[in-house]
Amino acid sequence: MKDLDVAGVTLREGTGSDAVCGVVPDRVARPEDTEALGRTLAAAGDVGATVTPRGGGTALDWGAPPRSLDLSVDTSALSWIDHNAGDLVVEVGAGTPLTDLHRVLAEAGQRLSLDPVRTGGTVGGALATGVSGPRRLLAGALRDLVIGMTVVRADGVVARSGGRVVKNVAGYDLAKLHTGGYGTLGVIASAAFRLHPSPPAVRVVDVPIRSQVGAEHTLSALRATSVVPAAVEIDLGTGRPARLRVVLEGTTEGLVSRVEETARALGGDGVEVAEELPTDWGVLPTEGTLARILVPPADLPGLALALDSAATDDLGVRVHLTGSVPAGTLYLSFAPGTPAGPVADLLERARRGTGRSAVVLRGEPRVHEAGVDLWGEVPGLPLMRAVKDAFDPDHRLSPGRFAGGI
Repeated sequence: MKDLDVAGVTLREGTGSDAVCGVVPDRVARPEDTEALGRTLAAAGDVGATVTPRGGGTALDWGAPPRSLDLSVDTSALSWIDHNAGDLVVEVGAGTPLTDLHRVLAEAGQRLSLDPVRTGGTVGGALATGVSGPRRLLAGALRDLVIGMTVVRADGVVARSGGRVVKNVAGYDLAKLHTGGYGTLGVIASAAFRLHPSPPAVRVVDVPIRSQVGAEHTLSALRATSVVPAAVEIDLGTGRPARLRVVLEGTTEGLVSRVEETARALGGDGVEVAEELPTDWGVLPTEGTLARILVPPADLPGLALALDSAATDDLGVRVHLTGSVPAGTLYLSFAPGTPAGPVADLLERARRGTGRSAVVLRGEPRVHEAGVDLWGEVPGLPLMRAVKDAFDPDHRLSPGRFAGGI
């Protein structure tokens, strides 16, 4: 990389711990604020350097390897929280750890209705990967909770959209483009979110699933009730029976009748009730190849059981599947060291059928080396490429990290 000098910004040599999908950056910059972040990207643009942002480093192995990586921009110094409890709004720096944000909000009896899918992640990392946890059923996906965002463009210009008012409708909703964009359109500096009050109590109603017909019958019975769950999750892995978890939130008194109604709908046989969420609630496995499958909700239980059976009986590999049934989102996690062949086989099975897609969120090196299709068919890819051209004409931001080599 050509000499890079940014006033007021610390630069160091890249190391193995900075690698993005195995690609080590030449340099790492750590800007202290949004203005310094802007100067960093402007200076990188002057010398034609390719740039990839990083937050807590928990998703550096997500997405595809960058084609080039001259500069990694560490956003960890952009860590601050401005909480307006009266308006149920918070603005937060991209480098803020999610655990810090959840703690501050909990002290005020509020929450950002996001189940962290990774431990140790930051707000910017959660936005860049765009993955929402199980309770998106009630509160919406992460991108639906964003009411404002500050992003630094490839040329160093600071751009803002939305604001700190829940009903703000001014300007284009650029936040939805950057959420899930893997840093290919800009570097997120901060975001404002709408919040919800923390529920006084939580109950988890859990029942085993022994067949596809049984799962469909159970879910049909649940839909016929007046219960409004916060999440409906399926969980299964090799060597243990599938289970369906229904999460209910509300007052302690109000939950009594709702739990009873839910238990009746689930059939009563083997139903268990817990008064708190599991400690690993919503957290995805941190090792091995991980894929996200989108499927019509009615097809999800059958597909989950079919993939589990195919992995065990046909391919002889271990997998773990979990996902939100009403949202039609299923996560397929392979045991570390699984060969690329079975990964590609199960992805192909998952993609068969109308309304389905399967994307590899995190691939082990052998998966990338084997050329496994990480994205499958991507509708609207020409439009996505046009957006990339408009936001990053020289394709210097995280080149190749996203679908279609974007």
